[in-house]
Amino acid sequence: MIRRLIVLCMALFGLGATPVHADTPLAGGTLVQISAFPSALVTPRQVSIWLPAGYATSGRRYPVVYFHDGQNLFDPATAYGGKTWGVAETLSAMHVDAIVVGIWNTKQRGREYFPAKVFALLPPDQQANAVATHGGAPLSDAYLQFIVTELKPAIDRAYRTRPGRADTSMAGSSMGGLISLYAMAEYPQVFGQVACLSVHWPMSDPRKSDPAVVTAAWAGYLKTSHWQPGQNRLYMDHGTLTLDSFYRPYAERMEAALPQMGWQRDKNWVSRVFEGGAHDEASWRARLATPMQFLLGSEH
Repeated sequence: MIRRLIVLCMALFGLGATPVHADTPLAGGTLVQISAFPSALVTPRQVSIWLPAGYATSGRRYPVVYFHDGQNLFDPATAYGGKTWGVAETLSAMHVDAIVVGIWNTKQRGREYFPAKVFALLPPDQQANAVATHGGAPLSDAYLQFIVTELKPAIDRAYRTRPGRADTSMAGSSMGGLISLYAMAEYPQVFGQVACLSVHWPMSDPRKSDPAVVTAAWAGYLKTSHWQPGQNRLYMDHGTLTLDSFYRPYAERMEAALPQMGWQRDKNWVSRVFEGGAHDEASWRARLATPMQFLLGSEH
């Protein structure tokens, strides 16, 4: 226990002092909290790391899933509305072993999760809608650089991970779904697969967003990205209630565009609709096993 905390602090030493909280048992595994992960690129933030049962004694290496909105994953006391995703409980019930890294959001959430290169392809009125909604221009490129060049290397040094693309996944909901998709398009050699739940395709206020215009910007960007349908895998979904009720026109257009880029539905790309699913943690928890199975499969 103490040795692992020392290793983690040493891995982060070059980035500055990093308080590490004591380990906490959770769902048969162990939850480690880093209260302020330092960064030269973005605002320092809390990071939660869940290690599966048997990690301390197995000697095995594990795949890693990076989640956005990390405060909503494990603890009702920090989760939005007091409801968590139940990530640890879901993986334990599935008997799937993986390390989960929950990256907490900050006051810059909307700007950090808004894909900058898609924003650049929007017409001025849609850009203005985004800026008004999120409080400024996108900061997503710096946020992803933080994950790829600062956070992931530290995690790989401190823990027994499988650091390659095939064993490194990302997941998120709403704007977290957008940034997960953007991450794989920008860093396909780092993130082999992503799960995008309740994807907030409008990217801003859906009442002021045009599905045809927004998805055209996405398609224009993705055609120039470096992702590889033969190597990468994509899961996306949405419900039918509350904010999710706006998403179907966007999802339909994206479902039509992806095959033109080489994606094969239900092979390396999956899109699901969950009737009665709302835009909240309870709905994401209820269906979490589906995207986790897609990301991790039975071999892990």
